[in-house]
Amino acid sequence: MAQWQLPAEVVVCITAMAGTLHARLDGRLLALFTGVLFARGKRTVASWLRAAGLQDDYKKHYYFLGSLGRKIRWVGTWLLSRVLDKVSTGERILLALDDTPTKRYGPHVEGAGIHHNPTPGPADQKFLYGHIWVTLALVVRHPLWGAIGLPLWALLYVRQKDIQPLKTWYKIKFRTKLELAAQLLDWAAFWLKNLGRPVWLVADGAYAKRRLLHKARALGMTVVSRLRKDAALWSLPKAKKAGRRGPQAIYGTATFSLAKRAGHAQGWQKETFTLYGKQQVKKYKTFLATYRPAGGMIRVVLVKEPKGWVAFFCTDPQASVAQILEAVADRAALEQVFHDIKEVHGAGQQQLRNYWANVAAFNMNLWMHTLIELWAWDRPQRELSDRRASPWDDPARRPSHADRRNAMRRQCLHDEFLRLGLDGPTANSGRFCTFRTRPMCR
Repeated sequence: MAQWQLPAEVVVCITAMAGTLHARLDGRLLALFTGVLFARGKRTVASWLRAAGLQDDYKKHYYFLGSLGRKIRWVGTWLLSRVLDKVSTGERILLALDDTPTKRYGPHVEGAGIHHNPTPGPADQKFLYGHIWVTLALVVRHPLWGAIGLPLWALLYVRQKDIQPLKTWYKIKFRTKLELAAQLLDWAAFWLKNLGRPVWLVADGAYAKRRLLHKARALGMTVVSRLRKDAALWSLPKAKKAGRRGPQAIYGTATFSLAKRAGHAQGWQKETFTLYGKQQVKKYKTFLATYRPAGGMIRVVLVKEPKGWVAFFCTDPQASVAQILEAVADRAALEQVFHDIKEVHGAGQQQLRNYWANVAAFNMNLWMHTLIELWAWDRPQRELSDRRASPWDDPARRPSHADRRNAMRRQCLHDEFLRLGLDGPTANSGRFCTFRTRPMCR
């Protein structure tokens, strides 16, 4: 079979990532990434190995996934450095944090348990059996395609009632989602601190808790998130009188009611913002308050929507309303990442039982997503998507991640045809193509 070769820039990045592994194992990472790209059907690890031509040596690569799972932190660090070299993050660095489930089947899958289903669907399935992945991604703005999420690292959350076997076998301790998120922030802050730019974190409201907010404040990060409608907000503290002993107060004495503020007809303002790639007019109120879970002063933004009002907050009181709402809108890039890795790359279909192998497989899907986005970053749209086979589609539509993945596949096939002495596919009508041969190069 053909030995597919990934594009040179992708090979360089994967080789650098593999440099953190043992010298006997580093070559297997590139081979597995090739299988992830070209696998078809159900995306099991067996399909990865078949696509990469590794089926005769499958045992070594299954064991390799187990060892890779223990090195995720260092492999992801090399990917982060490559992202920062390739992509401009602008005046601020925006990180997105959230968790996502992957369904699994079978009683012997390590780390799996029963979790709440965030997308019940028509069947209204309130629970699912599988894994929960706390994921950190870098959100960047493409000049043509808007916000794009580049996932970097994911940690597996295991319920306390399911952790006992892992304690015995792997010495893994129970950690809450907030503790896992704090570990991700520690890692990101360590590698981003020397860039000299403010780091913002946008997270789901479930992560806007005291433990994570205080951790982000200690790391110098600005947090943007949704605010509960019944949040206990306090007024700003009065200035300390001259000559009075004791420290300056952090919180005020009067309480704020978000419902009353939103229900009052006065004080609303209108402004045009760039959200989700479009100009939108929003009606909002904003004010300063103190919030104990955040450890001090925050800026609150109330936005009136057709179905009611929503509240957001930012731990930087000097942040503008535009910066806060744009960060909230850009968090959708991480939700799109979760959709793409499951629908395009088949995350969660790998059928692995070992804890560390599952960690490695899910992160490989995340990294494959990021590598494809980096490869497609500077390429023109006509190279990434071809709408001729679907004339009903909008030719100017932003290329999807599946389009970019398919474009990388075509590039690999083109290079393989040239290596074999073929000119590659010629333009032809319909879905079929022909090949022109030429003398083999020696």
